[in-house]
Amino acid sequence: MSADSANLVAQLRHDLRTPVNHILGYSEMLLEDAEAEGNAASVSDLRKIQTAAKTLSALIDSRIQGDCGAGGPPAMGNFTPSPPFNAPIAGGSPHQNSEPLSGRVLVVDDDEGNREMLAKRLVREGLSVEMVPDGFEALAALGSKEFDVVLLDVMMPLLDGYEVLRQAKENPATRDVPVIMISALDEIASVIRCIEAGAEDYLPKPFDPTLLRARLSACLEKKRLRDAEQRYLQEIEIAQRRLQGELDEAARYVRSIIPAPQQGPPKTDWKYTPSTELGGDAFGYHWIDSGHFAIYLLDVCGHGVGPALLSVAAMNVLRSASLPNTDFRDPAAVLAGLNKAFPMERQNNMYFTIWYGVYHSPTRTLRYASGGHPPALLFLPSEAGGHVSKRLQTPGLIVGVMPDSEYSSGQVELPSGAVLALFSDGCYEVRDASGEMPTFDGFEDFMTRHAPGEGGLERLQEWVRTRHGDGPLDDDFSILRVGF
Repeated sequence: MSADSANLVAQLRHDLRTPVNHILGYSEMLLEDAEAEGNAASVSDLRKIQTAAKTLSALIDSRIQGDCGAGGPPAMGNFTPSPPFNAPIAGGSPHQNSEPLSGRVLVVDDDEGNREMLAKRLVREGLSVEMVPDGFEALAALGSKEFDVVLLDVMMPLLDGYEVLRQAKENPATRDVPVIMISALDEIASVIRCIEAGAEDYLPKPFDPTLLRARLSACLEKKRLRDAEQRYLQEIEIAQRRLQGELDEAARYVRSIIPAPQQGPPKTDWKYTPSTELGGDAFGYHWIDSGHFAIYLLDVCGHGVGPALLSVAAMNVLRSASLPNTDFRDPAAVLAGLNKAFPMERQNNMYFTIWYGVYHSPTRTLRYASGGHPPALLFLPSEAGGHVSKRLQTPGLIVGVMPDSEYSSGQVELPSGAVLALFSDGCYEVRDASGEMPTFDGFEDFMTRHAPGEGGLERLQEWVRTRHGDGPLDDDFSILRVGF
């Protein structure tokens, strides 16, 4: 059969079944009312009407089978009444023991009788209904109003249901609205075509009320879940933006407590790149009095908000010299005071390492102490040119681990031209693509050659980035250089 002949046969079946479907639809609703009222005579008559209408529908299906060879008339088969494709589901009226549905439904059908009948059925179910007669008005309604489900007729003039479905699913604003295709035809090819195009379901006319309610209920529930998911995602996005704003503000505050580089004396310079939005490293320097200059760098375990809060708290203690009974010109006493002030059991089991030094400008001496921190590197001018390095570190446990830990101070004289570098372990514990990590000796050699000169910190940053590659660093990168 040619495509044109097949379309003519389909249209003929559609046109013949439409008035029969009206009879079935309205008699079904009247039957429900009669059963509810206990009107036995009307129930009997309405069931006879339904039986006759179903027989006529089966006769149409049997006699007009869609086989028009050589363009001839529809084939006339031998009629044997049989239950229609959508025979009623056992269980009685769909309203028995059923809660009303809720939602807004768009009914799209070119036949006014079909629209009115379906609208009455949907209103009985508790739904709000809007009706349009063609595909163009359907797309306009979908673009301007919100619907929970669309009942879309397949066969319509001007713009058929297939095209309306295609355009609705291609539009981001309407593609998530569930669409149930409806048709007087029940060919499997039509069903497959609609489902593949994005339809949620397919219902043949006449509608079995129980099946219609079940399909609508499933689509409405799916739409509610989808809408709830979208609202949840929007709430998450709002919360993430708010959190990001707070993190940005916190990161700005952390940077604000790091003092600006100064030309000296002493001359200071630094580089700071946290591995996350908020890192656990912090450092600073300030004059304790006219002759004593404090220099310090600490590294809290972990990354994120918790470590950042602890590092800021410790930094503010150092800047304000607020440890009781502590001489901030004595490095060992400062570390002991910090250890008592920040026990890890009161800091969510967080602790930190620290290097703290005090430069006495009149005598050009540097006293220092460290608590579990990498040694500072002191670069001394060499008679042969360049610099030689000296590691500055004292024994002492990580701050916050043991409440009675003892700390000791070291002391060194600083000739003119000496350069001191304090850093966190993120400056040298950097794995390359093969997973190899440099030794501290290799790092010290690199620093001795580059750190004392101009651009030395930039070279270290470039070295770290080259080893690590793109993306966030595995640990915070913090280095402070002080020239004397």
